[in-house]
Amino acid sequence: MVNKLSKRRFNSLVSNPVMEDYALRYAPKSFRRWTEFAVASSALGGIAYLADFAIGGSITLSYGFSNALTAILVVAAIIFLTGIPIAYYAARYNIDMDLLTRGAGFGYYGSTLTSLIYASFTIIYFSLEGSVMSQALTAYFGIPLALSYLIASVSIIPLVIYGMTFLSKLQVWTQPVWLALLVLPLIVIATKQPAIFSHWTHFAGSQGHGTFNALLFGAAAGVVLSLIAQIGEQVDYLRFMPDLTESNKRAWWRAVILAGPGWVILGAAKQIGGSVLASFVAPQVGPVKADEPIQMYLHALHLWIPSIAMALTIGTFFVLISQVKINVTNAYSGSLSWSNFFSRIFHAHPGRVVWLMLNVGIALTLMELGVFSFLNTVLGFYSNVAVAWIGAVVADLVINKPVLKLSPSYIEFKRGHLYHFNPVGFGSMIIASAIAIAAYFGAFGATFAAFSPFLSLLLAFVLSPVIAVITRGRYYIARTSPEIAGHPNEVSCQVCDFSFEPRDMMQCPHHDGTVCSLCCSLEAACHDQCKTQGQLVQIGSRHREPLKGSDPELGEEDV
Repeated sequence: MVNKLSKRRFNSLVSNPVMEDYALRYAPKSFRRWTEFAVASSALGGIAYLADFAIGGSITLSYGFSNALTAILVVAAIIFLTGIPIAYYAARYNIDMDLLTRGAGFGYYGSTLTSLIYASFTIIYFSLEGSVMSQALTAYFGIPLALSYLIASVSIIPLVIYGMTFLSKLQVWTQPVWLALLVLPLIVIATKQPAIFSHWTHFAGSQGHGTFNALLFGAAAGVVLSLIAQIGEQVDYLRFMPDLTESNKRAWWRAVILAGPGWVILGAAKQIGGSVLASFVAPQVGPVKADEPIQMYLHALHLWIPSIAMALTIGTFFVLISQVKINVTNAYSGSLSWSNFFSRIFHAHPGRVVWLMLNVGIALTLMELGVFSFLNTVLGFYSNVAVAWIGAVVADLVINKPVLKLSPSYIEFKRGHLYHFNPVGFGSMIIASAIAIAAYFGAFGATFAAFSPFLSLLLAFVLSPVIAVITRGRYYIARTSPEIAGHPNEVSCQVCDFSFEPRDMMQCPHHDGTVCSLCCSLEAACHDQCKTQGQLVQIGSRHREPLKGSDPELGEEDV
């Protein structure tokens, strides 16, 4: 037994909720003071990135108009459908993507790998977006690209330190200007040279295919499918949604759908815009630079503005505002993901801001190594793993919970209530991604290589319910803390002395009292004694009833 006088003391970075933003725990109602509109606006502000233009341009330059456009539309439909359940559960239970994954079939340590996958997503896209921003800085100021990389990275850090409190204001303030500048180049083309759209529809790409080709479509779709993990960044905002009630039901659902899966509607539109602009500038700047958004905007605006300097100024301003809006989100989400990852590995949490520095540092290294030059290759490979993760989570949320009822209807995220590994989600993701990566490298022929991300998604989605049936759902809930259920007030943590809502608390035999989810995660000396075999048998009947549809800690039926 631990001495009750032995208390955990967090440093100032962790103790400050404005800086920490509840990085490793449930976002309490007392902190969620934003309206549905404010949360949705903040979430949508995070998709201002121009990598969509670069991706749309890159796949068009490589695979031609027909294959690129078909890939964009098909993948957009897939991303929208898979995003709906993830956005709902995250907003309903006010948890981020990592905590959601834990309770959606992966287990406490099983979701450690997905935290690393998600952190990799934020790093890859921070480096890609930072590269776009750096290209604009270099084009406008004439400074070396390596220095632009450094400026584009370091300038983001102070904007992210205060989390949602500052980001919500930044995204709302910049949104109108960004939207106006977003459509400006396409309006210029439509009014000045509408024949460019006809040229776009006949653009064959470097591989000379003016018509649809299944293998090239698969390759293009694999690149776009890497964006499926973007729902995680939307969720990092949606977890601050107010509680769902009868009075706010319509506004709540509008905000969740628009800012959750709805991001891909604007995302697909930007990819199509990038496709148009890349086909337009390719004859002028060559295929190597044609997928750079600053080149797209410069040459499009020059049709309207005779002064190349003025066109460059407007284009650079738009690129900078866009990249700041997205890279604060990439850096913020990355800090959350690294916090979750390292807290489980080292049982220590120095603060979200520390991992913010790590995230930006790794992304800067990738930028200096020229990751933008390998855009299609990097994203095509990454998508095989990302879609397996999302496919497994979605299958649990839409099949294992409501249909098979083998997964609890609520999301349990606390270490003390979860098994270390749940083979349902973790196993299906590992199997699906391993087979898909082998296919990607040609183990099963050219067709499977082109469609490896689709194979990964299908396998994960099918394997999750299959493994759930085989295991009969026994690895979801290790135990519960019924003594806390329905507690009307905040509960004091035995370890850190802070008080939290019951949703974030559990009974701990090691500390002989209630502890919060973060102190539970950071405890290294307990050896999970709360989940010994004897106790599991003792409480086995306790968690069967919640599997039918109620959350034992919210004390209510799932809406």
